[in-house]
Amino acid sequence: MLFLVAVLLLSGGVVLGMGIAKKYLAGGEKTMVQKKVEVVDEESVVTGVVEKATPSVVTVSINKDVATGNTMDIFRQLFGIDGLGEERIENIEKDIGTGFIISSDGLVVTNKHVVSDTEAKYRVIVGKDETVEVVDIYRDPVSDLAILKVNKTGLTPVEMGDSDRLKVGQTVIAIGTALGEFRSTVTKGVISGLGRGITAGGFGVGTEKLENVIQVDAAINPGNSGGPLFDSNAKVIGVNVAVSQSGQSIGFALPINLVKASVDNFRNTGEFDRPYLGVAYQMISEKAALLNEVPVGAYVQTVIKDSPAAKSGLQSGDIITEIEGQKLSGEKVSIADIINKKKIGDSLKLKYYRNNKETEIEVKLEKKVN
Repeated sequence: MLFLVAVLLLSGGVVLGMGIAKKYLAGGEKTMVQKKVEVVDEESVVTGVVEKATPSVVTVSINKDVATGNTMDIFRQLFGIDGLGEERIENIEKDIGTGFIISSDGLVVTNKHVVSDTEAKYRVIVGKDETVEVVDIYRDPVSDLAILKVNKTGLTPVEMGDSDRLKVGQTVIAIGTALGEFRSTVTKGVISGLGRGITAGGFGVGTEKLENVIQVDAAINPGNSGGPLFDSNAKVIGVNVAVSQSGQSIGFALPINLVKASVDNFRNTGEFDRPYLGVAYQMISEKAALLNEVPVGAYVQTVIKDSPAAKSGLQSGDIITEIEGQKLSGEKVSIADIINKKKIGDSLKLKYYRNNKETEIEVKLEKKVN
């Protein structure tokens, strides 16, 4: 009897629930359609960016004669005897980085560290396989940027965005020659942080402190260096510059507004002449300042000899607290932000803390000599 009641109850539940089920299934079907549309829209954004931007992205290739030993070394290693021979020279050509076109008459932006070897020859690969010689290179002495001049016109330049308007969580797309092997590799992610400060370095190059860089979780690999970081409107908002060796999905890009300022200066002067102060420093956070009973600011680690900072009397151990009336903080105001807006020959007032005393001085900015 209990069995029969149970069956009836279940059957009644099915019958009574059919109308309700239809209603909720309809709602569920609509939700599924909406999700499908969202996915399609997201894919369309990415594929649209790739289709529009890829013609403006190039691969940077190096060509150099490299000494690879001599036959005497080979005889000694193989047979334990001395042989005779001359040093062997091998010509090496390899894809090493990425760049992007900024003018139809042959100007390409990349990282300075990609083309740091002044004795090598460089080429760029436009499109699928068209190789074009680099006839001149202009290296920025301050930031990790370089402009390449190639003998080709009619190129498709990128459209530059505004990195001052970026937001954390914003979708970004990177295109580049990953690992120096896979051209036109596309990766997607979001902006993970803004205003980061990093110390970058790599094989064959020294370390360099870069400020106000963009942190992303899009896969950035060796070979992506110098390549563009796009927003969802196919505008370049950064130049991929580094990847963290100690973490996954942590890459960095120089903000495009820094690039635009450098390019404007280059077009006006034909060079990358820019002002510099001449200090290496580490920002002191509010927490660190409280613990050490010092003010928030930029702790001067090194003062470059004969630099504007040295001539003004700044010393290692000083804490720069204020420039041009702006209090220094790692998040809102940095030394690089202020100096990048100045010109060679401009003077700026700064305050520094030393021996429990704050002093104000005036520094005249100069051109950095490589």
